[in-house]
Amino acid sequence: MAEPGATLLARLAAAVGPSHVLTAPADLAPWLTDWRGRYTGRALALVRPGSTAEVAAVVAACREHGVPIVPQGGNTSMCGAATPDTSGNALLLSLGRMHRVRAIDSANATLTVEAGVTLAAAQDAARAQDMLFPLSLASEGSATVGGVLSTNAGGTAVLRYGNARELVLGLEVVLADGRVWDGLRGLRKDNTGYDLKQLFVGAEGTLGIVTAAVLKLFPAPRSQATAFVAVPDPAAAVALLGGLRGRLADRLTGFELIGALPLALCRKHHPALPDPLPGHAWYVLVQADDGAQDAPTAADLEAALGAAAERGLVADATIAQSQAQAAALWALRENISEGQRREGPNVKHDISLPVSAIPRFLDEAAHSLRAALPGVRFVTFGHLGDGNLHYNLSAPEREDATAFMANAPAANRIVHDLVAAHGGSISAEHGIGQLKRDELARYKSALELELMRRVKDALDPQGLMNPGKVL
Repeated sequence: MAEPGATLLARLAAAVGPSHVLTAPADLAPWLTDWRGRYTGRALALVRPGSTAEVAAVVAACREHGVPIVPQGGNTSMCGAATPDTSGNALLLSLGRMHRVRAIDSANATLTVEAGVTLAAAQDAARAQDMLFPLSLASEGSATVGGVLSTNAGGTAVLRYGNARELVLGLEVVLADGRVWDGLRGLRKDNTGYDLKQLFVGAEGTLGIVTAAVLKLFPAPRSQATAFVAVPDPAAAVALLGGLRGRLADRLTGFELIGALPLALCRKHHPALPDPLPGHAWYVLVQADDGAQDAPTAADLEAALGAAAERGLVADATIAQSQAQAAALWALRENISEGQRREGPNVKHDISLPVSAIPRFLDEAAHSLRAALPGVRFVTFGHLGDGNLHYNLSAPEREDATAFMANAPAANRIVHDLVAAHGGSISAEHGIGQLKRDELARYKSALELELMRRVKDALDPQGLMNPGKVL
């Protein structure tokens, strides 16, 4: 009699084709370690379905055999959400073959894509229709639509367009029992009961598997302006944000805070990038867009920065004179994470706070962390416009970075307790995964956790959907 695992693998091969069921260690290896290199797991197999029907068949088979499923998109998770545990019992499910653009409705300003479409490909599809899909991340060339929806990703344009949650109108989801919920509706108004799609956005694959989505599109910007600005301190950056909002209104698309150290790490590992305003402690990267071809966007941004300089909020500034210069300035921001990864292990915090609380939080956190970890270096950057900071800690110079990681629990407690005290969140856009699963229990109320577990039990009673993540 065949072993239960062999029976399941044969059934999976029949469902998706033998060449799309991988079991050899060399074939599995690239999928078993997360992007940061923090987690490495084992898996029964990697299955690569090519359609929603095949995903449903895989899920139904796993349900019958009691085999857990770990969905994986572009494997760019920062929290180990797409990495299996070390038991080797779980099935890895990659939706990379599901990369079709199903429909573009220009009149309705919607794009319907499968979950394996990369973020960059979704942007390209919108651009081909002279429209914009605004969700933009440093990893957009490999991050997939299914993954960014499952983590409710944010990115650099949240200030104007919102998180992934605000950019999705409809979903197609394979449920834990193998049935397919077709919620692919391109409606901006649909008040017919519970908004079920929002259960799956940000659920990190723990409630079901997103296989397709209807996404919002916007008019392509005709006039753009990008500025790199040196500011005296984070308080000045917050005040500058308020001033630019007042003068530019919804034309203000991005407002990124960057400390001197993350900028230095970025340029160290990407020396071809520019060094536009050396010698300052804090910077902001500003993006303004307008739908009108002849809009004076650059002139308005320059005038707004000039007014801020008169108030002492701007120490120096440069405005890109071409798209190439703008791209180079954005590359400074987008390559910080990669530069930090090359530099070595670091303690990462993806936090959100009321924008008004950020300067005080930074002062208090620096004071407490310097006392607890003498010589600690602060790699602080992020989306100040929406209150999301990547507040990362690196080892003191000439100290072993790996040994420094032993301080992570103490550092997390200091940072997360201060975040909670200021009314913030311990996860802004990266999710919970397995990295912050235990931390969640400290900062969520007992009632919130109970409600989350009840939702999980209702939709995944066997606990097979991405187990060990979030809860």
